[in-house]
Amino acid sequence: MSACPPAGYAAALAGLAPITVQRLRALLAHHSPEEAWAVVCGEQRPVGLMAAVLDDPARRRLFREAAARVDPAAVWARCCELGVTVLVHGRAEYPALLIDDPAPPAVLFAAGRLDLLDDRRVAVVGTRNATAAGRALARGLGEGLATAGVHVVSGLARGVDGWVHRGVRAAAGAGRPIGVVACGHDVIYPREHADLWHWVAAEGLLLSEVPPGTSPAPYRFPLRNRIVAALSELVVVVESRERGGSLITATAALDRGVPLMAVPGSPASRAAAGTNELIRDGAAPVLDVGDVLGALQLDHRLAGGRPIERRRPVGPQERPVLDALRQAPRTVEGLVLATGLSLVEVALRVARLEVDGWVVQSDGWFEALPSSGWGSPT
Repeated sequence: MSACPPAGYAAALAGLAPITVQRLRALLAHHSPEEAWAVVCGEQRPVGLMAAVLDDPARRRLFREAAARVDPAAVWARCCELGVTVLVHGRAEYPALLIDDPAPPAVLFAAGRLDLLDDRRVAVVGTRNATAAGRALARGLGEGLATAGVHVVSGLARGVDGWVHRGVRAAAGAGRPIGVVACGHDVIYPREHADLWHWVAAEGLLLSEVPPGTSPAPYRFPLRNRIVAALSELVVVVESRERGGSLITATAALDRGVPLMAVPGSPASRAAAGTNELIRDGAAPVLDVGDVLGALQLDHRLAGGRPIERRRPVGPQERPVLDALRQAPRTVEGLVLATGLSLVEVALRVARLEVDGWVVQSDGWFEALPSSGWGSPT
């Protein structure tokens, strides 16, 4: 094995399967990275909690076999090749936001601007299976927050996470993206977010607690969510089902005393079941980006900063159709039943609303988009 700096040993340790987050923190709390590597290789006796963990011969063998398959110098070289900084808990360069967290990452991998963590930050999260309206809401939030100079934290997942960062990219403001991912920096997941992934690393900050080459195992996503919450001043949930992964982020925020907000939705929509429950349990509702800026004490609406509605006003003929869609998403047939209009009348009026940007259609279902600067996904 070739020579390797301490950060390289820490990076290699973070990628060993038998070492959980808790074990890695315990190991590095009592040993330098070089000593910790010698411990897992069976070349040095552990102290503290890891002494009890490695008291089992089978577990010691498991650790040694895992370490034998990894060259810390190669892990370090890959981090350098990708421009990824390795941050170790307790060292000077480690983000101050996470030092006193209840479950701080022992090792953190960063590409981009760590100084963004010194500015205003809001997490926007939600379901991967976002509705068309949810995607538009997320994009509008991202654009509005970035325009106001707020950095937006999310997990770069499908659905809400991706759309909120698309909104940040479309904005002309100073707000930047902060992405926290559940895999290595060179393992893009999902693949369709490759452009976003590279843009976040280049223009914002991309973080992970696993080294390059690490695949996105299912158990890593809940771990990722706690970091999203810990890095944020405020967490906004756009859409979530009853047991959505974004509710894990919401719980992590509450555990850390981070304020929680949620976008309300129709009680008939499964996509809003989780967010409606959060609001019922005390989360503040979000109707537009001004509500989030107000919570940050950055609301400039009274100074003329409120987004201006640029869509053509809804005419009296289209109004009943839009009102019905604001109650719940519907098909054309459902709109006929809800409004009492004929099939032809509904088809013509919903088509005008769609052209003017008041509704969106997905798989035969129409949904209303909100007013005041949210916009439509493109």
